[in-house]
Amino acid sequence: MRTREFAQLGFKTSVFGMGCMRLPQAQTGETEKVDEIEAIKMIRYAIDHGVTYIDTAYDYHEGASEVIVGKALQEGYREKTKLATKLPLWHVKSYQDLERLLDEQLARLQVDYVDFYLLHALNAKWWQTVKELKVIRFLEEMLAVGKIKHLGFSFHDELPVFKEIIDAYQWDMCQIQLNILDENIQAGVEGLCYAGAKGIPVVIMEPLKGGKLGQNLPTDVLALWEQASEKRSPAEWAFRWLYNFPEVAVILSGVSTMEQLKDNIRIFAEAEPNVMSEEELNLVRKVKDLYKSKTKVFCTGCEYCLPCPQGVAIPRIFAYYNNVFIYNNRDQSASNYQKLVTKANDVSQCVECGACEQSCPQNIPIIEKLKEAHQEIS
Repeated sequence: MRTREFAQLGFKTSVFGMGCMRLPQAQTGETEKVDEIEAIKMIRYAIDHGVTYIDTAYDYHEGASEVIVGKALQEGYREKTKLATKLPLWHVKSYQDLERLLDEQLARLQVDYVDFYLLHALNAKWWQTVKELKVIRFLEEMLAVGKIKHLGFSFHDELPVFKEIIDAYQWDMCQIQLNILDENIQAGVEGLCYAGAKGIPVVIMEPLKGGKLGQNLPTDVLALWEQASEKRSPAEWAFRWLYNFPEVAVILSGVSTMEQLKDNIRIFAEAEPNVMSEEELNLVRKVKDLYKSKTKVFCTGCEYCLPCPQGVAIPRIFAYYNNVFIYNNRDQSASNYQKLVTKANDVSQCVECGACEQSCPQNIPIIEKLKEAHQEIS
């Protein structure tokens, strides 16, 4: 397992970090719950094979993720890994909630401290909450008493917001969404390099875009990958593109099966920076262009169009519409859209007031595209 320096913190971590948001599921009656025995087995297998970064969060698997990770790290496994979890700001109403939540997380994880405590899913709205509730002051208090060792944040918003947050504090790390299709989405490659230039280690989430870049690929995308002189799986190409960046410290992969875990361990045995040839980079560009040609609506998910006065879930609808053509998953898109219908968040609620189009930084003809999407996936 390849490791990298975690910048100025004075230690190394495995390039592959195990994400615990998509743990294996088991059918229990009419519902699915985490297969605790298999999940613990997988976490320990990962650590036994050199994975030294485990990532979870308060709300993953409705709170079960932290509990299962805590059980997996018993019997000497805690000492072999760096543990990261996250503060859910949407559960915070007062300053007093901050330590209550952290203490609950430490109890779930059965630890006295976490190595990395991240402000979860920061955007402009939650960053304002951080400032209003003096959350940074709280985090520094927890650093002083030893409940957390290092401070960071995960991020979902536009690049200017990312730069503002990066510049506001001397962070120990940050976590961003990045993959071959999101090069210029959210923080993007520019944000990665911006943090890297400041010596801030970057952890990558959604390297396979929720698995879409590794499974059920359109035949023409598969054919393009097959043109490479050295054969690799689509997932391996996606990981390789990321670990090629020297600014990347850890790449999180939310494995759901032992088979996926073993394959990732194999892939990350070669995770060195600057390994991609110009020929390989050109192939990735061709794949990205092909995916782009399949996109029906160039929505970045910035949510400037929200809230819709009528409750229409505009970015989510466009994502479902695009997924039909980009990832070949019509059935899933139709199922997801039906859930919006039951909640009265579908296109039929639109009264064509135009408020969304006035706010859209991409100048998307939203009303027209919503009608197209509805026709395709309703």
